[in-house]
Amino acid sequence: MSKNFDELVAVMARLRAPGGCPWDREQTYESLAPYLLEEAFESFDAIQEAATGKPENLREELGDLLLQIIFHAQIAEELGDFTIEDVCAAITKKMILRHPHVFGGKKLDTATEVLSNWDELKRAEREITKRDEKPKDSILDDVPLAFPALIEANKLTKKAAKVGFDWENTEQIFDKLDEEANELRAEILASENRKIEEEIGDLLFVIVNLARKLDVEPETALKKTNRKFRQRFKFIEAKLKEGGKSFEESNLEEMDALWNEAKKA
Repeated sequence: MSKNFDELVAVMARLRAPGGCPWDREQTYESLAPYLLEEAFESFDAIQEAATGKPENLREELGDLLLQIIFHAQIAEELGDFTIEDVCAAITKKMILRHPHVFGGKKLDTATEVLSNWDELKRAEREITKRDEKPKDSILDDVPLAFPALIEANKLTKKAAKVGFDWENTEQIFDKLDEEANELRAEILASENRKIEEEIGDLLFVIVNLARKLDVEPETALKKTNRKFRQRFKFIEAKLKEGGKSFEESNLEEMDALWNEAKKA
């Protein structure tokens, strides 16, 4: 592989070796799992910055994510499970097999055709390899329970839509949105806290379906809105400080006016 990649693998091996780092030597697949998830989310967030012309943070976060992969592979090699070479070889083989329109003679002209063929190839591979997998009672079992709620909902509804369980158009989803909003209002008036939570969940689920139908990735959309909220609220904080005011000395009307000013800015 490349010099830099090989050096990173060598550094990790040294950290795990006798006389290396005590903390690194204690780690296991299980203990590192939260860090892998954390670095993936930080990389996800850095992608939003890169989209605005600031790729430096993404480079750093991808490095942190790669480190976690190398870390797991080093532990695997020590246990005799597999090596980083095995990881690279397996994913390279998979990518070639899953892209017959690039590395073979198959003709696929659209992204939709590529995704459909990808799923077919996955099913064929499972049949050939007869992998020792936990039996699945539902097509939804392919969606991990550990996914964040928005991603899980999006994946679940995509699976259902593939077998025809879907709204025909966005207008039908808007009708469902109105229905769920009215049900939520009714539960709020009835002060049914348990049912309020359920109705809010239903409302969010419909929003995810609307996003899917419009080819919008909901996790990314919400992340962008979160970032926008941070920027505008920080503008309010800065303006209040400039005027020598605290939040307690301000009021909603003033903060709302500053919010609108931030939107214009």
